[in-house]
Amino acid sequence: MINTKIMGRAFEYRKAKKFKRWGNMSRMFTRIGKEITMAVKEGGPSPDSNSRLRAAIQNAKAENMPKENVERAIKKATAKDTADYKEVVFEGYAPHGVAVLIECATDNNTRTVANIRSYFNKYNGSLGTTGMLDFIFDHKCRFTIKNNPNIDELELIDAGVEEYFEEEENLTLFAPFSDFGSIQKYLESKEFEIVNSGFERIPNNLKDVTTEQAVEIEKLIERIEEDEDVQTVYTNINIV
Repeated sequence: MINTKIMGRAFEYRKAKKFKRWGNMSRMFTRIGKEITMAVKEGGPSPDSNSRLRAAIQNAKAENMPKENVERAIKKATAKDTADYKEVVFEGYAPHGVAVLIECATDNNTRTVANIRSYFNKYNGSLGTTGMLDFIFDHKCRFTIKNNPNIDELELIDAGVEEYFEEEENLTLFAPFSDFGSIQKYLESKEFEIVNSGFERIPNNLKDVTTEQAVEIEKLIERIEEDEDVQTVYTNINIV
């Protein structure tokens, strides 16, 4: 049983995040629908043999996406004329030196590049090159599970978990990006209830900005998040 909480950069970053994230339900369902499509295209329509699809279905459930929507998305993904989405990452800086990393899923890269560049130009940011923010963001996998008295701290660490902390009735775990599959298998073998899972970019350092500066930055972030090709936006902002 866990008696302590290992809390590091991931915990502090989550405390610092102040921007709204995916408040619009229809946009959230669209994002999850793309996750399901990419998972089915990659590993087939059976969640029993497709770990990525199992994770997408768990996330859909966590966001209260209707079961029939999930089933329809899986069925649609198997059709030959369904668009193939490509995962693309964009990196740049918002005003006041705040780093911005954008994960997209697109069926038209030319359109997506043009759109993202236009947002940076319009809101006084600058779009950079792939890899330029590798020194700022660490790529991690994340699992949120229901807290359970049978969870053993040492077993979590042995399984590859680097950080974990409690959030209400759940426990959120962070580990290296490459360990997603092995940790998912470990949690499932222990029959722990996985609420949701995925990947996050955790900044090595946060950029302090004032409330007034944050308002300007938020205009860019919100415009980016409105784009239908955008899945997730990460920053290293810290409002002081």
